[in-house]
Amino acid sequence: MTVNLANEKLMSVLVGPHLSEKSSRVAERVRQFVFKVRRDADKNQIKRAVELMFDVKVTAVQVVHVAGKVRRLGRSVGRRQDWKKAYVTLAEGQDIDFHGNP
Repeated sequence: MTVNLANEKLMSVLVGPHLSEKSSRVAERVRQFVFKVRRDADKNQIKRAVELMFDVKVTAVQVVHVAGKVRRLGRSVGRRQDWKKAYVTLAEGQDIDFHGNP
């Protein structure tokens, strides 16, 4: 029963893929994929979550803390939330397809 609870927690670690021009270039060159992750997630949790959800072998995880931008709306000043992204490197021959192409 604790295995199911652990898997449920791992399923919530990844918020979603971070698709951008840079992440596309990195994915083609060095098999790194970029994910937006929870701010309290660590490298071990991210690695286990990717391996569980996509059935791939992860060799390395790099984490980047992204500071939220300051935004104005008229006279009031606000700030977007800080967030975290992870660069996940896959083993040789492994791949993740976000677009669903066969």
